[in-house]
Amino acid sequence: MTGMTRFSRSSSLRTLLSSSVLVLVLLSACGGTEGSTSSGSKTVTLVTNDSFAISKSAQRSFERSSGLKLRILRGGDAGATLNQSILTKSRPLGDVFFGVDNTLLTRALRSGIFTPYKPVGIEQIDPSLTLNSQGRVTPVDVGDVCVNYDRIWFTSRGLPLPKSLRDLARPEYARLLVVENPATSSTGLAFMLATIAEFGEKGWRNYWSSLRSGGVEVVDGWEQAYNSSFSGSAGEGDRPLVVSYATSPPAEVIYSDPRPSSAPTGVLTKTCFRQIEGVAVLKNAPNAANAKLLVDFMISKKFQSDLPLQMFVLPARLGTEVPPEFAEYGAAPKDPYSLEPSKIAASRDRWIEQWTDTVLR
Repeated sequence: MTGMTRFSRSSSLRTLLSSSVLVLVLLSACGGTEGSTSSGSKTVTLVTNDSFAISKSAQRSFERSSGLKLRILRGGDAGATLNQSILTKSRPLGDVFFGVDNTLLTRALRSGIFTPYKPVGIEQIDPSLTLNSQGRVTPVDVGDVCVNYDRIWFTSRGLPLPKSLRDLARPEYARLLVVENPATSSTGLAFMLATIAEFGEKGWRNYWSSLRSGGVEVVDGWEQAYNSSFSGSAGEGDRPLVVSYATSPPAEVIYSDPRPSSAPTGVLTKTCFRQIEGVAVLKNAPNAANAKLLVDFMISKKFQSDLPLQMFVLPARLGTEVPPEFAEYGAAPKDPYSLEPSKIAASRDRWIEQWTDTVLR
């Protein structure tokens, strides 16, 4: 879906070898390792994933107020971008890293690629969104990964909507759901974590066995799931249930021309897993002082107000207004699933291996 940058968040846990190739590509694009520092102290470089977006007006506001030029260096999906930064931590490609979330947080912290910084305005950030008590990562936005449904499909067939994760495994919903692989997609990883939070270590694999028996479709990433397999919206597939985001329905309305009177898709709010995304100063940043100014800006009212329509996430700053379409067409899960980052870090790789054995083999 053109323009929906928030919808390309298919973050993979790729191998270091794959990341090395991407690093070489980025180095070439920058004119070699020294390219990231060649523009001197008047530049600040943001290392981020492909789904990052900022409006021209917000970028101009930062550049005018700081006197700096903002360079944005995108490194693919979130997992690959993190790998790149780990591989280049002694001579980082930029000054600031944006895009680490609570599913990959501990991995980033253990690698030692961030340096502590307490940004100006941190007291305005929702304290419930804290990512790291040592101040190395500052929360910027929050979003919920949820199962979305095709309203027309369900209405036309008179089939009641599933209400929960458990319902999705019932026979009447067989062959209706498409999910992303947690080994190649942060959306898929979040959904897998939701099932672990719900069914626990003893039950989550049995749940996935039931989904497999019911014909769940597994694809590599969000774009394939939503745009090719999903029957709703611009989707060309035959699956009326897809793992996406709580903010997908308002995006459908905002980007439709002409605008519909109601969203063509909806959200199953009892299937959601909360993602918190943050920003950090890279250790050994070539322009560390400038990096701090950019972190300050990313939690400022100007940038936080810019977030919703650029990346279809909710701002971390308290009191920030969001477009009315978010309330009118979106969903606000009251009690989304979550897991402690330390627990995710301790078991993530094992869980992904177990998921692969259960679902794909």
